[in-house]
Amino acid sequence: MTDKTSAISRLLHHRSQGLSKGEAVSLPIHATSVFHLPGEPDGSHFYARNGNPTVEAVEAEIGILEGADVVCFPSGMAAIASVFYSVLRPGDTVLVPSDGYYNVRNLLNAQFAPMGVTMRTCPTADMAEADMTGCRLVQIETPANPGLAVCDIARVAERAKAAGALVMADNTTATPLCQRPLDLGADVCVLSDTKAMAGHSDVMCGHVATRNADLFDAVKTWRRLAGAIVGPFDAYLLHRGLETLEVRLGRMNANALAVAEAVLGHKAVSAVHYPGLGNDPFHQVAKRQMNGFGPIVSFTLASQANADRFIAGCPLLSPATSFGGVHSSAERRARWGDEVPDGFVRFAAGIEPTGDLVAAVTQALDALS
Repeated sequence: MTDKTSAISRLLHHRSQGLSKGEAVSLPIHATSVFHLPGEPDGSHFYARNGNPTVEAVEAEIGILEGADVVCFPSGMAAIASVFYSVLRPGDTVLVPSDGYYNVRNLLNAQFAPMGVTMRTCPTADMAEADMTGCRLVQIETPANPGLAVCDIARVAERAKAAGALVMADNTTATPLCQRPLDLGADVCVLSDTKAMAGHSDVMCGHVATRNADLFDAVKTWRRLAGAIVGPFDAYLLHRGLETLEVRLGRMNANALAVAEAVLGHKAVSAVHYPGLGNDPFHQVAKRQMNGFGPIVSFTLASQANADRFIAGCPLLSPATSFGGVHSSAERRARWGDEVPDGFVRFAAGIEPTGDLVAAVTQALDALS
């Protein structure tokens, strides 16, 4: 394959490049906790907490998408925790988005504040100009979940480096196909692969990607010592999802944009948030750094009751608290304590035919009046 071959093509044929005659084309599941180990330990395969061939194959595939070294974890939060535990020490300060995934702030408050780590917060929209003085780590999530605010990754990275801070980008809402934070100056990228990367809502996984060798070694060492290991069956499900990622994500992104355009201006909707809309306040910066705007649309209805009625009344929606799967889903985010209106709906587009999905959403909104 040439240097111009797409990352997806290289991922799809990565395994076949090294096969010998008679070997399985499909990735084998190495369901083992131990390995044949006579004599002295040699290499990674002596105990599954240290390494597993199935997991390593998937890490190599994700590494093709990221252009970086990758460590897989059993969830996105485990991936985030691995960076925090590898980087932060007593007396350090970490800057995180006030409107990003709330469990990041919960983790810092519960586990790191008692150890003397200071957490500062800033809205995603203001992150590029935030005060980073004294920060050891700056964490961004763009587009932010659930409000979809966007920050200029390159500008954040430039200012963080000037302040002596590392930058960790949570790229879950975009994936490496739509946005590449490491190319824009981030030091480390984290994802919840439970979402679009695996894509079938049937496995928990996450990963850390970095081009910083010292950080990679620290994260991998923390995983081994803490035991935050992905099982081979889960890794295989993630592998299966990666093979169809581009096809699924293309439909999901198209569906999200179509839904955003359909609900924009609807009398039941008071606000719509989607960086792919030309009138979205974050559209210009998103257009500069994204190749596709992701599967999430957020919009606000008049009340909690209207939001609940819409979700229950739309036949092509599952009332679920995730995104990135093949089935469209939605939920009222205020129920988790996010600082959003009671009628705020996070809509996650699946892969249904676009016309069907738009018609179902429009009809459910029409029924509210």
